[in-house]
Amino acid sequence: MIQERIQEANKSTLERILDAQPTLVGIGVAEEVIPGMTKKTILHAGPPITWDKMSGPLKGAVIGGLIYEGLAANEQEAVALAESGEIAFDPCHHHDAVGPMAGVVTASMPVWIVKNMAYGNQAYCTLNEGLGKVLRYGAYSEEVISRLKWIETVLAPVLKEALILCGPIDLKNMIAQVISMGDEGHNRNKAGTSLFIRELAPHIIYTKFDNKDKADVLKFMHSNDHFFLNLTMPACKATLEAAKGIPYSTIVYTMARNGTEFGIRVSGLGDRWFTAPAEIIDGLYFPGYSSADANPDIGDSAITETCGIGGFCMGAAPAIVQFVGGTPEDAIRYSKTMYEITEGENNSYKIPVLNFRGSATGIDIQKVIELDILPIINTGIAHKDPGVGQVGAGLVNPPRKCFEDALEAFVGDLEEKGLL
Repeated sequence: MIQERIQEANKSTLERILDAQPTLVGIGVAEEVIPGMTKKTILHAGPPITWDKMSGPLKGAVIGGLIYEGLAANEQEAVALAESGEIAFDPCHHHDAVGPMAGVVTASMPVWIVKNMAYGNQAYCTLNEGLGKVLRYGAYSEEVISRLKWIETVLAPVLKEALILCGPIDLKNMIAQVISMGDEGHNRNKAGTSLFIRELAPHIIYTKFDNKDKADVLKFMHSNDHFFLNLTMPACKATLEAAKGIPYSTIVYTMARNGTEFGIRVSGLGDRWFTAPAEIIDGLYFPGYSSADANPDIGDSAITETCGIGGFCMGAAPAIVQFVGGTPEDAIRYSKTMYEITEGENNSYKIPVLNFRGSATGIDIQKVIELDILPIINTGIAHKDPGVGQVGAGLVNPPRKCFEDALEAFVGDLEEKGLL
């Protein structure tokens, strides 16, 4: 009887995921739109963590965030403030937000606002900084801060006005298109960024800003193939947040990493985190770097795999293996294997090479443990020291212990209720 309840709960959870309608509705300032945000709040990727346990990239991003906000003038002041206890560190996920890599969000940062039109909840994410030395990899030099200020004062205002002229953008439909065009929504976003530029470019032209600002905005987006990642992430977050809190559900609605620990959350277990040490990524390294330079797995971008895209859709993006390692056959195999640990298939995100089969969706902790198959994640590799940046990309699995502990807690709850 209890298994019937679990099956029904998982079916309901999957329905909420499939019924979601993530839609881009605007751009706001973090302090003004993100619930619980204050001047001295710093949000970060992954499960909860304290300053003393943060990895190099996350500490570097915190330092940069404090300098950007004017709360510190330099690295020394920022470290002292971070150690003082005055700063409230909290996961992005606790505030309906997500952030790539270090995932640091501070009060003045502009953020995308994505609304799940089916259930009314919203999700938030910063705008992608571009390539090179960037805050998300722990860099905090003058050029990093200057770029963040340009994003705040030029990029975001131009895009905000263009969105007002354009109207809401259906991200679910756009993600479905890009998967059929060779993206997987996590590490390959060439098609997504291109479609997004195509959607907004005519409206950018009609904004009140001068031609140089408009041209700079278009050039900035064009120069960064990962610009669309910061839209797929909140789209997936808005989708999955509506699927949490369903009693008896064993479906995962969060996978996230802070550079020290990997954490998951399960629909039927509410807000509880189940964590274990984050793994080192197996991948391809840029010239001059090796696994000795790598930081453990970091970032909220695994929300894409949690939602059934990213690594789960590698079969749709065979070119991704040139970046993360392996062969096109491997990419197809990864996508096929994920069907074994999921509740169902996505009715929008379809993989052409698999005869347009819907992507594997709804990770079930029971199946993960029973079959001993872990979710596959493709991701960037951050250098272990702050400020160095990306040193490669590859594939990684969550620690099995996260799923073991979650299933044990789930069974414990059933025993407490007298259902076992």
